[in-house]
Amino acid sequence: MNKNLNPLNWTKKQQIIGGAVAIVLIGGVTTRIVANVNHKEEVRKIEQLKKDKVEKAKERAEKAKQLEKSNEADSKKLLDIAEKTPTDKNIKLAEDSILKVKNAEVKKAFNNQVVGIKNRVKLENEAKTAVSNYQKDAMNQDKYKTAQQAVNKLTSSYSKGLKDSLNKQLATSKKQADDATKAQQAKSESDSKAKATNTNKEQSASTGNATNNNANVNAGTDSQSTVNNDVASGSNSYGGGSQNNYSQGGSNTSQNNTNSGLSNQGQGNSGQNNSNSNTNTGGNGSNSNNNGSNGGNSSQPSHVTKYLAWVSVDGVRTYTQLCNSVAEANSWTYGILHSQEIINLSFDHTIGNGLDNV
Repeated sequence: MNKNLNPLNWTKKQQIIGGAVAIVLIGGVTTRIVANVNHKEEVRKIEQLKKDKVEKAKERAEKAKQLEKSNEADSKKLLDIAEKTPTDKNIKLAEDSILKVKNAEVKKAFNNQVVGIKNRVKLENEAKTAVSNYQKDAMNQDKYKTAQQAVNKLTSSYSKGLKDSLNKQLATSKKQADDATKAQQAKSESDSKAKATNTNKEQSASTGNATNNNANVNAGTDSQSTVNNDVASGSNSYGGGSQNNYSQGGSNTSQNNTNSGLSNQGQGNSGQNNSNSNTNTGGNGSNSNNNGSNGGNSSQPSHVTKYLAWVSVDGVRTYTQLCNSVAEANSWTYGILHSQEIINLSFDHTIGNGLDNV
């Protein structure tokens, strides 16, 4: 080993210089050590900051994820409420909640569901209106078809209850309309038969009256012939053996009868008018005997029958009409029963009708 390298062999000056160098060397090493430590600390701090930043980002992402789930859950809940009770308020709440949803696909699905709810409400309202219109005019087959088609469009499971209710309403109104139609047809057939029967009776009565009139005329003619024969043979003179002269100069004129015959007016026959005159002329004076005339009784006008036709609502005669014949009464009754007012009343009330002789 070199003596000069041994600090013990150094001079004082060398020792001072060596000490200073050593201090410098030691300081440099220390500085480098400190700098290295500081660098490491700085790196650690940076890494920690990065780590904290990542953690915070994860926390924010988790919070955002949880919030998204919450918003989606809220929207789904409000959509379910709107499906079951599709009021304007419930639909609006669902739409507002969907605005908070960030997931594009989920948001699109929710918006499509809202559109579906609105379309379903539109179809339900149209079906309700169509059924109501048919119920007001249940005899209208076109309105029945329209209502049936509108109800058939309710395919959503949420519309099942309403669809069943509307179908029941349609069936009830249809049955009432069919029953009313059958009743009207039966009434029409009955009225037609009654009208035909009455026409036959009137024709028979007319034929009977004509027969009676002919019989009366024939009877009058026969009576007139008898009277004429009586007149023709009624003038005779008797005498004692002489046809024209009586032995006492008297003359006897036989009875003269005149019959004015029968006069037939309507269905009443006027009585016969007979005038008999007897004249006896004798030698001691004359005797005149006039039996006078006997007028038959003229028949009084027969009673004219009127017919009171009526239509009742729940047993109360609401519509009445005085008619001159059964045919006229039946025609009036038919018109009332087929009026829209009576048809509408027949759904909730009992309708009756009848005919009275006045």
